[in-house]
Amino acid sequence: MPNSLFVAESYRELRKPLLEASGLPPDCYTSAEFYQREVERIFRQHWQFVGREEQLPEIGSYFCYDGPAGPVVILRSSGDKIMAFANSCRHRGARLLNGNGACTRIVCPYHAWTYRLDGRLIGTPGMQQTIGFESADFPLLELSVSSWGGFIFIHYQASPPALADHLGNMPTRFDDHGASQMRLVGKLDFEINSNWKLLAENSLEAYHTGSVHRETLGQQDSRPISTLGNWTGLLVEDEHSVATLPGDGNPLPFIDGLGDEARAGACFTLLYPSTQFVFAQDCIWWLAFKPVAVDRTELSIGACFPKSTCELEGFEEKLAPYFERWQRATAEDNAICEQQQQGQAVRRPPGRYAASEFAVHAFDNWVIDQVLEI
Repeated sequence: MPNSLFVAESYRELRKPLLEASGLPPDCYTSAEFYQREVERIFRQHWQFVGREEQLPEIGSYFCYDGPAGPVVILRSSGDKIMAFANSCRHRGARLLNGNGACTRIVCPYHAWTYRLDGRLIGTPGMQQTIGFESADFPLLELSVSSWGGFIFIHYQASPPALADHLGNMPTRFDDHGASQMRLVGKLDFEINSNWKLLAENSLEAYHTGSVHRETLGQQDSRPISTLGNWTGLLVEDEHSVATLPGDGNPLPFIDGLGDEARAGACFTLLYPSTQFVFAQDCIWWLAFKPVAVDRTELSIGACFPKSTCELEGFEEKLAPYFERWQRATAEDNAICEQQQQGQAVRRPPGRYAASEFAVHAFDNWVIDQVLEI
């Protein structure tokens, strides 16, 4: 008998129009079987954001990404090419690299199998007597890599759909923000005892801001934006940057060349499956939700400002209010998502959507589109 979590009839109420619909059942946030289906059908099958190109400043630079579909190392190879490989030795599968750094070659810490930066196996001590063994048959397993505006994406499949098809109209919609001219100025990392979808849903509505962020951001209002491709989003209108707390004003200048709508506020997007890019008047920041287990998620926040802004006198001092906002508001969001996760243990019918949860409704439907039996 098929698991009811993977039967279309279980989501009949979700499929209704927003103001008639009900949300995901609690088991979607607690079931290990549902989580494993997400890993196989979502995280192995879609492009995932991993970082910025400037994190790889020179040949041999690398950083690691421990995604739900397996550990990966992203590096700048010879010929100034960004490549990604499964972070696993072809001999016995030992992890090869950790964190970030630079190297001239990759050496397995277990039996010293050695690889070039392009993944070719060039050193195999002790394998001389192995019959039929050829080093050329055992390169590192290469993953697909593509970039947009300096943002790096990987795909676990050898021949995936083009990244441009996945992004849809996001690049053109936010072209005036000049992503390729941005520079990563800092990151924050968090571990949250919550299912990844609760964090993603929370990032897609302003409904909670007046209560969860009562003492920090205050109540915000939002409206839908037009999206094509694998993303959804909302616009929070404010003549001041929402990248700082109310009252902090605009410590850093707006991005040159913004259109009228871009100057009117910040667009909070979710690029499926699990990355929010926020396009504000003065910066772009991301929230990357990385599932670790059904009830545990790692969150990475990265902040990008135009290169010209980064070169301003007193930039570091003026940057401080932005990171204060991200630290304080994120801690509030993380805490409420952990409380949500605890509440999913209660067997209950799904709740209803508010009008302001239009993007949450879109995301929940996208998830179910991926995991249902076909």
